[in-house]
Formats: sequence, C-alpha cells, structure tokens
Amino acid sequence: MAAIAIFRSTRVALPRQIFRKLQIGNMDARRDLSSYLVTPKELAEALKTSPPSPISTDPRVIPLCATWFLPNDSRTGIEAFHEKRIPKARFFDLDKVKDKHSPYPHMLPTAKQFAQAMSALGIRKDDTVVVYDSHEAGIFSAPRVGWTLRVFGHPKVHILNNFKQWVAEGYPTESGNLYTIECNPYPIPQVDESKVASYDEVREVAEDHNKEGAEGIQILDARPHGRFTGEAPEPREGLSSGHMPGSINIPFSDVLDPTTKTFLPKDQLRKLFEKKGVDPSKPIISSCGTGVTAAVIDTALEEAGYGSAEKRKVYDGSWTEWAQRVEPSDNLIIKNPPKET
Repeated sequence: MAAIAIFRSTRVALPRQIFRKLQIGNMDARRDLSSYLVTPKELAEALKTSPPSPISTDPRVIPLCATWFLPNDSRTGIEAFHEKRIPKARFFDLDKVKDKHSPYPHMLPTAKQFAQAMSALGIRKDDTVVVYDSHEAGIFSAPRVGWTLRVFGHPKVHILNNFKQWVAEGYPTESGNLYTIECNPYPIPQVDESKVASYDEVREVAEDHNKEGAEGIQILDARPHGRFTGEAPEPREGLSSGHMPGSINIPFSDVLDPTTKTFLPKDQLRKLFEKKGVDPSKPIISSCGTGVTAAVIDTALEEAGYGSAEKRKVYDGSWTEWAQRVEPSDNLIIKNPPKET
C-alpha cells in the first residue's frame, strides 16, 4: 500500500513543465494534415498515429478509394480496389453514391443518400478522410469524391497526391475481398450549394458570352482537346462533342506531372492558368464530361491559390447534361476543328 501511495504522490507532483510537454507531444501526434493535398509520407505518418481502428472512439484517419473508370473502359473501380489498396481503406463507388433518379451520371446524391453511404462505410463525422485513386491513374476521380465530401460539409477531407507514388515509394498495400466494416450513424448534412453550378446557371453564362454587361464568369473545360473542338467523339455513344461558347479548354492531364501523375507544383499551375487566359479575379466554373475531372481542375486552382475559393464552382451535370439538354437551334454547342491546309 505504501508503494501505491508513493506512486500516486509522484504522479500528482509531476512538474507542470513536464506535464505540459506530455500534453503537447500527444497533441502533435494527432495534429491535422496541413493541406488539402497530402503526400504518401504524410498519410503514412497520420495512419500510424490515428489508424482506422473499429475499437477506438477517437477521430481516425480513413483512406478512401475513389477509383472510377470511363464507360468505354472494361475495368471497374471495385475490381481495382480488390486488386490493390491502402490497408484498411474503404471504397466510395461513384456509380452508386449518386442521384439515382437523374438521367445524368454522377449527379450529387441527396443529403440523406450521402449520409447513408457514409454510415455504410463506417465513417464518422470527426474522422479525417484521405481520398485516393488507382495506382495506374494517379489522379483522376479522387478529387470528385473529395469535392463531394466538401459539398456535404465533411470537416476534414484531403486528396492523396497520389496512390501511384504511394506504391512507388514502397508503402504497404493489401488486396482481396472487402472485410467487415462496422457501420456508424452519420448525421444528414446540409448541402453547400455555393460549390455547385446548375445547368441554368451555366446556360446563362454561355448565352451572355461576349455580351455587354456580362459578369465575366469563366467556364474551364477539363475534357481532352479533341472532344472540346468536336474532332473526337464522346465516350458516351450518341453524345455530340464540342464545347460551350466562351469556354476555355484545360485538359485535366495538363495540370498533372506526365510521369508521376501528381499535381504540378504551385508555380507551374499558376503559369498554366495564366497562359490559358484564366482571370483569377473573376468567378470560375469547372466542367468536364460528367463532373468528375472538373474537380481535378478545381483542386488544381486551389493548390495554386489561383482565384477565390468563394468564386469557384463545379458544373455537376457537365457536358453529358449540356449536350442532351441544349437544342441545335440554340447554337450552344461549338465545334471548331483545325482548318484544312
């Protein structure tokens, strides 16, 4: 008993400076990731201190695979997830977590549908979520899922830059079927409509192009150049290619390193946007085929610190909605293939 009494006395008598250092050390071990884009090293260290344990009630770091392929690709995201993933990762299926009543692919789900998906993934509101792509793509669909989580107000969301580098740098992976995940009730969130551009809003911008008194809202199109000019077909059969009046083509691959598929450094991204004639003082709407790679451009703008975050939106329906809703007589699909020489 005397030994126990001495031990208790010693604990109480710890100098305040030592106790404070222990507190700070514990806080440092669980410090937040510093930026929206995180490196493989940063994620690996974060997973060591806050692993996705089903037992702990503390906030965790959850790797979230968002792999998705174009409809003309025979692969599926879940197959890639089974083949190779970050240990203890979860899978967010873009083809399922969407507005199932919309005729357009990948439209945002309702707040209730989003909460149900997050609950099924076992993700809690206070968890830090790091979204990533397939190791082949590097960056493709993860920014769309990251943007979706932000639209629904998840507090701590990041993008891994990227899984291709995670594999190349020798960090651990696993494969095989899904393991059991304990569901957690996720509250139905509020939708941040300020991040989302609608068809009507984009149509007004296109119709006002070159008109006196127009707001000068810029539409950045992330599709490949051939689809933008109308030379190449869309991956969805029967859909016209081309572009909206006044839109600026920035293929999403232009903002990525051609070898590592990571985002270009901030200074190179700024130079790219400047070269393309993007005005950082004016509002920007990013678009693409179905609203997936538009989020790559939106993320690149954020990483570059180019323009105001409050003036950036993603066109949810993107070209798939646009090409199906405008009429030929509207003259709102522009085709300008190179002139013959």
